[in-house]
Amino acid sequence: MYSQSVTLTAIIMSNQEQVIESLRARGYRLTPQRLLVLSIIAEGGGHMGVDEVFQRAKAAYPYMDIATVYRNLHLLKGLGVVTEVAIGDRLHYELTDPNGHHHHMVCRVCRGAFNLSPHYLEEFRQVLTRDFGFEPDLDHFAVSGVCASCHAAGGEAQGAG
Repeated sequence: MYSQSVTLTAIIMSNQEQVIESLRARGYRLTPQRLLVLSIIAEGGGHMGVDEVFQRAKAAYPYMDIATVYRNLHLLKGLGVVTEVAIGDRLHYELTDPNGHHHHMVCRVCRGAFNLSPHYLEEFRQVLTRDFGFEPDLDHFAVSGVCASCHAAGGEAQGAG
């Protein structure tokens, strides 16, 4: 367990360092607020709501305001550093995977978000291209439904309304 934790921490730090270098190379200033938002997202384990990012930022830096969090998340998303996914009626953020895209399955009952490997969508992409001549944008794809736990607990009826 300890070695997995150390490995995960090393991966997060490596990704964060790549992001910082990318920002620097593109001419963006590395403000304390920007670095704080980035580190919160990097260490948050993925799928963090704006409110959670703001609360953590405010705890670390009392002068942080919500507008600064939104501005920095918008910038990081625009640069491809952060991925945005809608979970229910709220947006959540996570660091973009430097090894490739992944997609999400979002449970409408428990609001959980689960990663979905891109290889599951490759056949879908091929069908749309072959049958319709349509090249889909599947870079940020989320499938809504009911997760296995909620389904087993009878949650499908709850989520339908």
